[in-house]
This record gives sequence, structure tokens and C-alpha cells, in this order.
Amino acid sequence: MATIFSKIVNGQIPAYKIAEDDRYYAFLDINPLAEGHTLVIPKQEVDYLFDIDDDTLAGLTLFSKRVAKAIARAIPCKRVGVAVLGLEVPHAHIHLVPLNRESDIDFHKPKLQLTQERFVEIASAIAQEFK
Repeated sequence: MATIFSKIVNGQIPAYKIAEDDRYYAFLDINPLAEGHTLVIPKQEVDYLFDIDDDTLAGLTLFSKRVAKAIARAIPCKRVGVAVLGLEVPHAHIHLVPLNRESDIDFHKPKLQLTQERFVEIASAIAQEFK
């Protein structure tokens, strides 16, 4: 059965897309820790990040780097943090979180509640910076 992320890639579930190529997809987390919190996934459905073949993992890292740079240009922050948890959705993914202090990437803190309009604004701003 396809994961929720595969359904997003296939257009079966809407998402606030940031960037996409033939192998990877980046979209806003709908339960963000900070404005601009983005998930980056391989389109190939693999449960665990370190089960991905080396070429795909290297490509995912490079794609994530480009997305992180776009986030940093679009969202005021000191850094873009990276986290790999992978326990909630059985599809490898990387969290990119704009940071101004270390506590900004605490997954136990309450998530932001954003309007659909704000999600669209943020996704558009980051997507415009993606190069």
C-alpha cells in the first residue's frame, strides 16, 4: 500500500510543493515546527533512509541542500536545521527546519497552526528561491 508521501507525489493528496525533479520531491510539513518547515523525500518509496541505495541517498542530500538554501533565502533564520526521524511515515524523509535557536527543532513542542493562505505564501516564496 502506498504511503501518504507516495500519494502526494502521485497527486492523490494535495501538498504545498516547494520543488520537484524526476527523483525527489519537497513540500511543506502541514504540522510545522516553524514557518518554512519542509519535508524532502525520494519519489522511490523506501521506508528507512539508510536502506536507500547510495546514488539515491547522495542525490537526496544534494537536492535537500538546494531546498535548504532556498528556505534560507525566503525565510528569515540563522540556519536551516536538518532532522531525520522517520518513525511516523514509512517513507524516508528529511526535515528542513528554519532555526533561530536550537529549541526551534524540538519535535515535542506544539506545532504551528497556519492558514491555507499562509502555507501558500510560504511555499511560493521558497519555490521562487529554489534554483
